Amino acid sequence: MIFRKKTCSGGPEYLIVGLGNPGRQYETTRHNAGWLCMDLLSDKLKVKINKIKFKSTVGEADIGGHRCLLMKPQTFMNLSGEAVGEACKFYKIPPENVIVIFDDISLPCGSLRIRRKGSAGGHNGIKSIIQHLGSDNFPRIKLGVGDKPHADFDLADYVLSNFSKDEIPLMKQAMEKACSALDYLTDGKIDEAMSRFSH
Repeated sequence: MIFRKKTCSGGPEYLIVGLGNPGRQYETTRHNAGWLCMDLLSDKLKVKINKIKFKSTVGEADIGGHRCLLMKPQTFMNLSGEAVGEACKFYKIPPENVIVIFDDISLPCGSLRIRRKGSAGGHNGIKSIIQHLGSDNFPRIKLGVGDKPHADFDLADYVLSNFSKDEIPLMKQAMEKACSALDYLTDGKIDEAMSRFSH
């Protein structure tokens, strides 16, 4: 797999979005798994995701021979679709070329699932994106962050909690796989990515 910074002209072909919340208090929380994955990706690509545009911090890079806009929405999770919708409209990026990376409490911590499309599944960030794109036909990478420890535990408190010491290496491993999967997803090889990286 070869990652390299893109230098050619023209708009991006793909939009890769990591979901999260701005603010230091949220930096390392479960709900920010998408942002943490984008930070890892930016390190691998040696590009900065720091330009302010589309209510987000963005950067551009080449992944698998395709020019990609890398995005971390700054709208807070529930309004993520505003940022995604603006970028897609500006660059005329179709929904099927939008790849969203986000946390999923229905999956064990450190697991990873790739889906071609689907409903929001109760995730407010995805719900907002579907609303603004007018479509659920976009691939997504779900990073498992584990379910709340017991039924009475407040969901908001749980997703805004930090990973435990034992969970951090599991999440790092999942994020490494997510970064590798992007090479396949930007090449349209979604089925292959699903069978190779989902676990």
